[in-house]
Amino acid sequence: MSALFAPFRQRGLTLRNRIAVSPMCQYSAVEGVPDDWHRVHLGSRAVGGAGLVMTEACAVSPEARISPEDAGIWNDAQAHAWAPIAGFIRAQGAVPAIQLGHAGRKASTFAPWRGHGAVPEDAGGWPVVAPSAQVYSDRYPAPHALDAAGIARIVADFRAGALRALDAGFEVIELHAAHGYLLHQFLSPLSNTRDDAWGGRFDHRVRLLLDVVDAVRTVWPDRLPLWVRLSATDWVDGGWDLPQSIELARRLTSRGVDLIDTSSGGLSPLQAIEAVPDYQVPFAREIRAQAGIATGAVGLITTPAQAERIVAAGDADVVLLARELLRDPYFPRRAARELGVEIAAPAQYLRAW
Repeated sequence: MSALFAPFRQRGLTLRNRIAVSPMCQYSAVEGVPDDWHRVHLGSRAVGGAGLVMTEACAVSPEARISPEDAGIWNDAQAHAWAPIAGFIRAQGAVPAIQLGHAGRKASTFAPWRGHGAVPEDAGGWPVVAPSAQVYSDRYPAPHALDAAGIARIVADFRAGALRALDAGFEVIELHAAHGYLLHQFLSPLSNTRDDAWGGRFDHRVRLLLDVVDAVRTVWPDRLPLWVRLSATDWVDGGWDLPQSIELARRLTSRGVDLIDTSSGGLSPLQAIEAVPDYQVPFAREIRAQAGIATGAVGLITTPAQAERIVAAGDADVVLLARELLRDPYFPRRAARELGVEIAAPAQYLRAW
């Protein structure tokens, strides 16, 4: 019996296996609206056998985008465009999920193949915000610090995004609080130097994320799971770290979060990471064991045997794959063959089985 292909139940949902498509920015939307590229990109991973298929980070406001080409969920046209994509994913037996995010001080930057650094406002860029007026690097736009009204608007934007995600047919929401984007910026003392109710000591730095979780949970049905992606460490001395992540995970559990998607880094260009296979798995294992919450492992998971071992050992409840699923959208089917598991194929493909 394969642990990787055992069903995974959370609230009123059951994933057919423990393989999830990690959010991967495509930088291919126009005015935040997903198109045929997104439908084929995400739909092919559902056909490929993943248990859960998650969108790229979807901006909760125009200013929340990483690049001008980011997908969004801040208006009804975007939600309408996402609906058939979510429906197709579900029709293939996978759970459709959406990641909601705000780029904060890492917003208004070029798509990777279009350039580097800040997009000027006369070329489609926009003013950016952050917990403190600290720039990410000299190639990024200089942010202005959010005031209380701006913070309240961001909480409301996440809530509105969750409502649209529900209307579009998504069944899991993940809040992006990792990789140096806005919610992570508030968590880390390296980027949050405020001395008010949203900065300084730990209780204040986690406040925005907890407020966003509470706001989303008011509109997200009890029967549907809510995930949070965390960077377990900044990989910089004096920054956000694993003990803080564990304590935050405990608080998120009590507020209706069902899984911590455990990544790391992204907040500071000074980070020092030795990226090797399984390098983030210990973070998922420790949060799972010490906070009593389900976790997802992500990062350089590239083989079926590796994914099977992570789940079988209890290091994480699911594995989230990114680059490996760009290389091979049918990785879950290949994994099933290698692990000796039979999984259903679409009727259109049965002649090949």
